[in-house]
Amino acid sequence: MPYRIRPATRADAAEILAMIRELAAFEREPDAVVATVADLERDGWGDGTGTGPVFEALMAVDAEETPVGFVLFFHNYSTWRGRPGIYVEDLYVRPQARGEGVGALLLQAVARIAVARRCARIDLWVLDWNPARDFYHRLGFEDLTEWRPYRLETAAIEALAERRAGPAEH
Repeated sequence: MPYRIRPATRADAAEILAMIRELAAFEREPDAVVATVADLERDGWGDGTGTGPVFEALMAVDAEETPVGFVLFFHNYSTWRGRPGIYVEDLYVRPQARGEGVGALLLQAVARIAVARRCARIDLWVLDWNPARDFYHRLGFEDLTEWRPYRLETAAIEALAERRAGPAEH
């Protein structure tokens, strides 16, 4: 079946959220999604107050225009290269379209955007148990075992923001 990749629009927000929930269930966190359609609309297409989008998304659709997958990404920056990069937050293909090249088409579209925008790299994270790791390796992604991910979440961000400046912490 032929698939087409197109930019996501505000009208796709509900479908994107549905696929985010499907992805969360696949990643064994079915109750972790708290995002809403309004969140996606605001952050993907702006809120009308001059605040621009903070992410972009592409949709994979079949011949009947039914969404079968999406990729959501945003820019980061490499200070060493002096160039932007792209961080892929989510790549998801619905089960009925897996194994048909849809994921590769979505990442190829992101790669074309990266080339056009002179990006130095494309980054993404993959759970260590996810069988898609082989897929990413086949596309040329490297496993960065020497880099360790760190994260602050909401409560820790707020605590750090309120912390008083003091002696350097070791």
